[in-house]
Amino acid sequence: MHDMKITGKGKRAIRALLVTAMAAYALAAAAQTKEVEVGLIAPMSGPYARQGQVMKMAADMAIDTINQQGGIKSMGGAKLKLSVFDAGDSVERAKNAAQRMVANAPDLVVATGAYLSSFTLAVTEVTERAELPVVTFSYSDLITSRGFKYVFQTSATGVQQAEGSLPALMEMAEKASGKRPQTIGIVMDNTAASVSFVKPMRDHQFAKLGLKLVVDETFTPPLANATPLIQKVRSARPDILILLPTVISDAKLLLEKMNEFGLGRGKLPTIANGAAILDPDLRNNMNIEQLEGVMAVVANWTTSAQKDFVAEVKAKTNEPWPTQHFVTTYGDILIFKAALEAAGKADRKAVAQALHTMNLNGGAANFFPGNGKLRFEENGRRADASLLIVQWQKGVPITVYPPKDALAGPAWPKQ
Repeated sequence: MHDMKITGKGKRAIRALLVTAMAAYALAAAAQTKEVEVGLIAPMSGPYARQGQVMKMAADMAIDTINQQGGIKSMGGAKLKLSVFDAGDSVERAKNAAQRMVANAPDLVVATGAYLSSFTLAVTEVTERAELPVVTFSYSDLITSRGFKYVFQTSATGVQQAEGSLPALMEMAEKASGKRPQTIGIVMDNTAASVSFVKPMRDHQFAKLGLKLVVDETFTPPLANATPLIQKVRSARPDILILLPTVISDAKLLLEKMNEFGLGRGKLPTIANGAAILDPDLRNNMNIEQLEGVMAVVANWTTSAQKDFVAEVKAKTNEPWPTQHFVTTYGDILIFKAALEAAGKADRKAVAQALHTMNLNGGAANFFPGNGKLRFEENGRRADASLLIVQWQKGVPITVYPPKDALAGPAWPKQ
């Protein structure tokens, strides 16, 4: 065999090929570091706009933090970019927003939202067909009962919350006061959320827990006069009062009347469901002292796992505290980051697969109550999702139960 000799012309050709290959590699690397589009679909107009604005603040804050820390490292430092879609104030508008989202944002790889469960049910019918992963905090059990592969639910479901709330309250009451409650009262509106919340209590929990129902009042919102309702509470004087308004103005009327009748400010243990009674708007429109001691069962709030988070939120947003929608949306963006790191590419199917196989310890898991880990079951529900009890203390709602998540001990109202 003869040795192959490379001529000067051949050497130049090889060098040209190497330069071309290196340029192509550089271009590929540059392409890999492009922005990754993630979405928020939530009410940005109408009566629910405030909650949508809070969710956007949280998403912006989380994305800024992720991008400042180097973006998605498995994708060459790709930065996250948020696209926002207005779900409006009705199911039809939410569905239309979802249709615009999938039609006009082909590069969108994952989204969070849509606030009310009815909105989320409509939105995810659209996103499922587009194979767009959606992570939501909405409560309805139906959301993850339809066999969908691209829907992920981070909250305890409505049934889980309804079943778990009263036992948790009883346990907290006994530990805080040394006395097990014997009687209970209910003052509630007739909305679907309130009715579903008390259903398991009426069906079997009161009897199982040895509780006697001594007040049982239902009203249609908006409430014009709270006096007849609270008069019955004062007459019966239950050990615990379940107070279930879903409209902030109704909560204000009821709590003011309780204070007028000597039942507020630590006199009667009062527990609501959901975050409406913990909203900053309620404090802005009431005497702060009238809120003292009022509690609410919620699916998320700030906890001991989120070091310095409250102070950071105050500094960056001027919000008095992060509500459950702020905490959850911030956590959702951290979930997106973890899924994109695992997927290694901006691809909807790859991100959905990463969500299905996710098993986090710390990080995003710190923003959702449970066992300190975050994974999704086959149907898309978060495994081991649990509840929190939040209480107004000195003008601020803080987590008081369970102890592992609490930022302060519960102040059980004095009888």
